[in-house]
Amino acid sequence: MTRNPSESTAAARPVRDYVTGRAGAPAMTGFREMDEHRAAAGAFMWTEDAGGHWVFTSHDSVMDALLDDDLWSNAVDFTFNPDAPKLPPLMLDGEEHLKWRRLLAAWFTPRRIRSMRDRQRAMAAEVIDGVAARGECDYLADVARVFPTMVVLQLMGLPMEDTPMFLDIVERAVGRSPEGPAGCEPAERELMAYLADLLAQRRAHPDPEARDIVSAAVGWKLDDAPVDDEELLKCLTLLTVAGLDTTASQVSWTMLHLATHPEHRRRLVAEPELADHVVEESLRVFPIAQQPRKATRDAVFHGCPVRKGDNALVAMAAAGRDPSAYPRAMEFDLDRGDVGHASLGAGKHLCLGAHLARQEMVLLLQEWHRRIPEYRLVEWPTETCGVVWSVDELRLAW
Repeated sequence: MTRNPSESTAAARPVRDYVTGRAGAPAMTGFREMDEHRAAAGAFMWTEDAGGHWVFTSHDSVMDALLDDDLWSNAVDFTFNPDAPKLPPLMLDGEEHLKWRRLLAAWFTPRRIRSMRDRQRAMAAEVIDGVAARGECDYLADVARVFPTMVVLQLMGLPMEDTPMFLDIVERAVGRSPEGPAGCEPAERELMAYLADLLAQRRAHPDPEARDIVSAAVGWKLDDAPVDDEELLKCLTLLTVAGLDTTASQVSWTMLHLATHPEHRRRLVAEPELADHVVEESLRVFPIAQQPRKATRDAVFHGCPVRKGDNALVAMAAAGRDPSAYPRAMEFDLDRGDVGHASLGAGKHLCLGAHLARQEMVLLLQEWHRRIPEYRLVEWPTETCGVVWSVDELRLAW
């Protein structure tokens, strides 16, 4: 639905030249541009990109959009394509969303995630040891993407030798292969075919001792009825792709900061326990996941003249850097008090894997700096800003 907000009876804020999918600019361009949009527009703006949609650009408008499930539906994908498949649980609302979260919640409790810490620390060390002797690497490709892939394979009960295949599929599924967006759908089909074969194997040869997600999924029920394979595959595909891309991107922004701020890096080396705070401050100042929503009714939301069916982008990249919510909002502060951000979501749609993502990033930071305390950025990277904002590579040398 394309329309100009001036058609509304409410006063419209500036129409801004915001593009939801952009690649090739120097890293940090997207964050600086979002800072400019927020300063110019306040709580919201309109863009004609992707058929026309609102973008919420202040901390308070972002938080309230995340929490207001009555007004803002999750049943929309990042491109606002009405024919996009509804991936459970992310793109479901209300009770349907809660039913799926109940099925998955036991796999992502803080206690369960902590129980995997030692094994995950060993995996992080293995990955970093594999590059340490080289004296240089592309941190994104060689470390940040490999370690979360190994973690997801372990959670799903998949063989570690499939790590290279999964890395290739996910790269294509998120549009970062040479094929670009044209490679997304074929990669998703390939991943679903792999998972469908795996489900068939688990049904044919059940293991009562198995404790992985795929083994459990074959017995999942909703409303006392078995979940059909199409919905299972959508869910497992989402868990696989979302769990790899976001963590890899977030920790790479963190490492870009540390590579260019030696005073912060050396303090982390001296105080490894700071890794938890470094992760939280990185999540706040470099919020990478932008969340789409669709209005369920007419409303005036933070002064925004919303009509039923309007699409909106909840710009996490604006919320965490809002000076009205944080002193020195655009500074990375190792001594900041309560960071308090919503970069992993809020309310009923809080990221299901938040505890896991935090733990993975802390372990990577600690194990890397234990082994490679001094390193430098080889060249300033470029970035891709889509549903997830990421550097395209991160070349480090030591």
